[in-house]
Amino acid sequence: MSERPAQPDTLLLRGGEVHSPADPFATAMVVERGRIAWVGSEGAADAFAGAADEVIDLDGALVTPAFTDAHVHTTATGLALTGLDLSDAPTLDAALTLVREFAAARPIDRVLLGHGWDAARWPGGRPPTRAELDEATGGRPLYLSRIDVHSAVVTTALLDLVKGDTGRPDAPLTGDAHHRVRAAALGAVTPAQRTEAQRAALARAASLGIGSVHECAGPDISSEDDFTGLLRLAAEESGPRVVGYWAEQDVEKARALGAIGAAGDLFVDGALGSHTACLHEPYTDQDGHTGTAYLDTAAVTAHVVACTEAGLQAGFHAIGDAAVTSVVDGIRAAAEKVGLARVRAARHRVEHAEMLTPETIAAFAELGLTASVQPAFDALWGGEDGMYAQRLGTDRARALNPFAALLKAGVPLALGSDSPVTPLDPWGTVRAAAFHRTPEHRISVRAAFTAHTRGGWRAVGRDDAGVLVPGAPADYAVWRTGALVVQAPDDRVARWSTDPRSGTPGLPDLTPGADLPVCLRTVVGGRTVFVRPGE
Repeated sequence: MSERPAQPDTLLLRGGEVHSPADPFATAMVVERGRIAWVGSEGAADAFAGAADEVIDLDGALVTPAFTDAHVHTTATGLALTGLDLSDAPTLDAALTLVREFAAARPIDRVLLGHGWDAARWPGGRPPTRAELDEATGGRPLYLSRIDVHSAVVTTALLDLVKGDTGRPDAPLTGDAHHRVRAAALGAVTPAQRTEAQRAALARAASLGIGSVHECAGPDISSEDDFTGLLRLAAEESGPRVVGYWAEQDVEKARALGAIGAAGDLFVDGALGSHTACLHEPYTDQDGHTGTAYLDTAAVTAHVVACTEAGLQAGFHAIGDAAVTSVVDGIRAAAEKVGLARVRAARHRVEHAEMLTPETIAAFAELGLTASVQPAFDALWGGEDGMYAQRLGTDRARALNPFAALLKAGVPLALGSDSPVTPLDPWGTVRAAAFHRTPEHRISVRAAFTAHTRGGWRAVGRDDAGVLVPGAPADYAVWRTGALVVQAPDDRVARWSTDPRSGTPGLPDLTPGADLPVCLRTVVGGRTVFVRPGE
């Protein structure tokens, strides 16, 4: 990340493959003053070469729209990149060893921060106790968020810093208690550390061909200073665009902070891994427990009405089927108050939307809701032996994340990572959607790619971007990749076609085991924000 570099008024890229619906055989592209001016064939590019301020020989590389990650927690992502990451710890003992090593390596940190533990994947299935963490840290304050960020384990020293009651249980903290310890932990992060983390996260995004991120912030997740500091950093320095959402029911507060919506992670419920997603029927592995409801239908209705009348997007975090029902019922009631057309025009959002039924899918389509979804969740937690099945049983687990049914019903999809819950990994996200663990939920590579590029722009109300056509913003990425393929429409997974007569722009082969594309360059608004060293 750096100050904004100068950009050439006119740039010609030639000698590659340009993924554009304007010309499925395009090999060249012209950018003028931050926008796409032309796409076409190599022969026609000669007419632009003399007038271009700069010419880039693509040497066969692929040019695509830059990705949009529609759900990111930027500072938390940066802190995970620069802090303690337990996502690969195979056992509880291994996790505790990493905690000891991290504490020894960071002797001056006021609070030790870590993320990513997942006891569901460890032998024995239990998280670390407070006593074990106290011993591993030498009695220092430590905050360790679970991989879904909806619960955490902490040390006694951190509890001593918390304002308000946490109950001090020797178990993962959830709900308000978790929010209090998270606030205490993040409150110890200095402004300089926070900016360093934000730069690290945005730099990682740029290196992966991500040109825009939707920051899902809020008072229970970060802070006002964190949010406004991130928006200011993105405006002043070279890097991905940041679109801000503030998860609070105070609509005017969201507007004053620079958010385009009082949305994002405005919690209706929690997460399945932490047993806090709100369900109609109890968890399979916790008798009688149906999760936690943070907002009811009436609150959803009031918020959607307020946002619609204020000209802002509303949006909600809803994972469990009971939470999704509350959202649908609330938005439908809001439509009765302000009019269905106004609700649809606002493009309100639902984040995650994992447990859906045919009825709630139909309601999403009726109400014009965007489903902001994370295919990597299924890749990580799906399958007969995964966390979903542990929490819900195989029948309910098999119904989760029904991407194909959403698209068939006409529901707009915007793909994201929820980083740091799952890593920033756009091509891996497209692969996860195309090769969902439940075959009937799979969507085509082309549909997933569109949802991860143009879908993110449409989710913020922009229909003119996320695609390489004349007039669109010049947000694009250049990739080193293997042969391009076009998925056969009659079999979205097994059969592939490279027939150029298809008239459909090709995409990389994302079948499991195939190498994912490597980003060589990322450009945002015509400005280069990443170049791979040596390229």
